[in-house]
Amino acid sequence: MIHAILFDFNGVIIDDEPLQLQAYQEALKPEGIALTERDYYESLGMDEVTFVISAFERAGKELSDAALTRVLKRKSELHRRMLENDLPFFPGVVDFIKACARRYTLGIVSMSRRREIEEILARAELDRLFPVIVSADEVQVCKPHPECFNRAFMLLNKARHAAGESQLSPAECLAIEDSPPGIRAARAAGMHTLGVANTVPAQALREAGAEVVTPSLADWTTDAIHHLYETI
Repeated sequence: MIHAILFDFNGVIIDDEPLQLQAYQEALKPEGIALTERDYYESLGMDEVTFVISAFERAGKELSDAALTRVLKRKSELHRRMLENDLPFFPGVVDFIKACARRYTLGIVSMSRRREIEEILARAELDRLFPVIVSADEVQVCKPHPECFNRAFMLLNKARHAAGESQLSPAECLAIEDSPPGIRAARAAGMHTLGVANTVPAQALREAGAEVVTPSLADWTTDAIHHLYETI
């Protein structure tokens, strides 16, 4: 039975993968690097630093510390500007999160920076619903390595212990992901998985090991989670 749900952030909660792509393209262009859509989507699951290192390696360019700092700062400013006037949440996801928070312990496991995640959650008044957040700032290895989910699991149990609730096993946790590396990371951590085909085709999520794949979270309910994963 599921008692905790861990959401990926970009591509599951907020519909900003195309904006992330555009921000990286504009941030890398002054360095003489052209980033294609294929390059971006084949790098899903990477943190920002790993992503930029990979972009320079593909272009055959040497990456200095100064250049890394420049690109990351430029990308962060561009992305923040793109979200200034509107937060593009996926249809139904905010209501789904609020419903889940009444029944499950929630967390976020993302390779975005913690500041970015917290700013968006605070603007949407969702921050209090996530007692656990694991970002790129807290781990050494990006998805598909399970470190991020293992850390989230540890923090979930710490939060539950503080609330006087029983400790969980990994099999009592559900990870909701939009990318194959995310699905593989959660499976490696022993968790159940729900793939949302917001970013890549459903077949790619199934091939990565997603137990259930949906085109959208818009019509999902806590009862659906309970009934589907009770028998898996």
